[in-house]
Amino acid sequence: MGNADNEPKRGIQTVVIDAGHGGKDPGAVGKIAREKDLTLKIALKVGQYIEENMEDVEVIYTRKSDVSVELWKRAEIANEAEADLFISIHVNAHPRTSARGTLTLVLGQHRADENFDVAVRENSVILLEDNYETIYEGFNPESTESYIMFSLMQKTYFRQSIEFGSFVQNQFRERARRNDLGVREQGILVLAQTSMPGVLVETGFISNPEEEKFLMSDYGQDIIASAIFRGFRDYKREIERRSHFELLVREDQETVFQETYSGTPGDLSPEASAHQPLPGDRLVFGIQVASTKNKVPAVPASFKGYENVIVVEDGRWYKYVVGFETDYAEALNRCLAVKEDFPDAFVIALKNGKPVPMNEAILEINQ
Repeated sequence: MGNADNEPKRGIQTVVIDAGHGGKDPGAVGKIAREKDLTLKIALKVGQYIEENMEDVEVIYTRKSDVSVELWKRAEIANEAEADLFISIHVNAHPRTSARGTLTLVLGQHRADENFDVAVRENSVILLEDNYETIYEGFNPESTESYIMFSLMQKTYFRQSIEFGSFVQNQFRERARRNDLGVREQGILVLAQTSMPGVLVETGFISNPEEEKFLMSDYGQDIIASAIFRGFRDYKREIERRSHFELLVREDQETVFQETYSGTPGDLSPEASAHQPLPGDRLVFGIQVASTKNKVPAVPASFKGYENVIVVEDGRWYKYVVGFETDYAEALNRCLAVKEDFPDAFVIALKNGKPVPMNEAILEINQ
C-alpha cells in the first residue's frame, strides 16, 4: 500500500500474517492434525476478516499454501513491506495431554520455564534450512546460551507488542472462551529479525485431543481467527485513537486533555494517583498519561483531577507520569485503572528522574 503523497504513515496500514511452519516442516503433530495445516487455515481466515472489514489495511501473507519459508525470509517479507505489525500464528504442544489454552509470546528475556520448550520448538525449524549456522550467526535453538542475545537486544517495539498481545488474549478469554495463558516474553527468532511490533500466537494445544478437534473444525478455526481479528481491530483503534489524542490550551491558560472520540471517564478517584516523591537512584515504574513538546502545568485541572503528576523531561518532550511503583507487576495493574481515564496510558521505567529503556529495566529487576 503506497503513500502517493509521501506523507508520514498514520495508524496501522500494513499487517503481515505468518502461518507457522509449512512444506517439509510439519510443526507439532497431533493424533490426526499437523500444525502447518492448521496455522495456514487460521492465517487465511484472519487475513480474510481484515480484508473484508478494513479496506484501509493491506494484508500480506508469508505463505498462502503448503510451502517451506525460512524464518529469515518471513522476517524479510515483513521488513521489506515496512509493515506496522507482524502476527505469527502457531499451534502449541506439550507432553501432558491435559495442557490447554491460548498463549501469546513477544520477543523478550529468555526464561527457563516450560515456555522455553515452546521457543526451542518454534526456533528449531532453522535446522531444516541450508547453511543455517551462517545465516543465523551461530544461533543454536537448543542451547540456552544462545538465548542470552534476546536479553541484550534493544526491544524497540516491546510495549506495542505486549499491548497487541493483550488485546488478542482478551478476545480469546472473553469472546472465544478459551483458557487464557497470558502474554509472555520469550526468545523467538523470527520476532527478533522483524523491525516492527510482532507476536507469536499459540492458538491451542494440538497434543490435547479436545483442542485438536476444535482447531481442526471450521467452527473452531473461525472462532480463533475471529478472536485474533478482533484483537487486531481493538489494537488498531487504540493506536489511531492515540494519534488523535491532543492537548487543548484554553484562553484562560487552563489546560485540559481531551480525546477526539466519544467516551466517559472511568470512576478511578484522583486520590489513587498519589505517590511518594521520585527515589534518587532506585528503579521505579510510573504510568505515563501524556506527553507534549511544550511544557504545561502539572495541575489537577489539566489531568482530569489527578494530583501529584510528575513532569519528566526526555529530550525535546515533556512526559507526565503518575502512580509510581517499585514492582513492575503492580505498575501494570495500576495502569489498567488509569487507562479508564487515559486510554493511551502505559508503564515506563525511571531512574534518577530519567526514563530508562524498558528492556534494560526488565533485565535489572530479573537479576
